[in-house]
Amino acid sequence: MARRFRSTYHQKVDGKGRVSVPASFRRVIEEGDPEWSAGQRPNFIIVFGLKYQKRLDCFTMNAMEEIDQRIDEMEPGTEDRKTLERIYHAHSIEAQIDEDGRIILPQNLRDKLELVPDEKARFVGSNDHFQVWKNETYVSVYGPDDDEFTEDRPADYDPRILFSKRAQGT
Repeated sequence: MARRFRSTYHQKVDGKGRVSVPASFRRVIEEGDPEWSAGQRPNFIIVFGLKYQKRLDCFTMNAMEEIDQRIDEMEPGTEDRKTLERIYHAHSIEAQIDEDGRIILPQNLRDKLELVPDEKARFVGSNDHFQVWKNETYVSVYGPDDDEFTEDRPADYDPRILFSKRAQGT
């Protein structure tokens, strides 16, 4: 099983759009790029998605290949397939991590996130991909502590109970 993207990081984006990718994320990207080897720059895919999405979804090459295979299995010409092709093909770019562990976020992606020079972006691990957000936008969606979903739960609440609910189909 492939390594997963975990944790949350705040990384400064400079005026040229350069931002350091967290080291643990770089290891997952390297592992997920079948053409990568030591000393080379690993590749990955940035999906900027639809206009209303105020985040970037970043996938390893292997993870994107899985998405591509699932799209290929869909009936050609259907609205669902065309939607997924627009999101994952037309609204994505290939990116590469440089020798200093950075990527360059093009101006159009910084504009989409409303990032200004020297602002910190929030990198959020999300299992098979990671997301890049403007911190204020993330907080407006999920709250400052990212745990509002537990507010009405007892102090000893164990979120693993959600696994059993899913298994039961609820």
